[in-house]
Amino acid sequence: MEENNVSQNNSNGMSIASLILGIIGLVAWILPLLGYPINIIGLILGIISNKKEKNKFSKTGIILSAIGLGITAINSIAGVIMVLSQLPQ
Repeated sequence: MEENNVSQNNSNGMSIASLILGIIGLVAWILPLLGYPINIIGLILGIISNKKEKNKFSKTGIILSAIGLGITAINSIAGVIMVLSQLPQ
């Protein structure tokens, strides 16, 4: 019984961590070097905690981390395009 309670608390902690990282990731996309690891870790924690116990925190963390990861990728691609357009031909 006690082992199940510890597992549930661990899953709840991971889902809250995923939510917090998802929120931070929505700001961290500005610097892709920060955005990628924050959003990827948030996404992984959300998926793991969602498999153990489905709750709103893990689902929201997954959604926010996925949005942050997408915005970070768009920012990275835009940065590469801007640098390549400035190169002499």
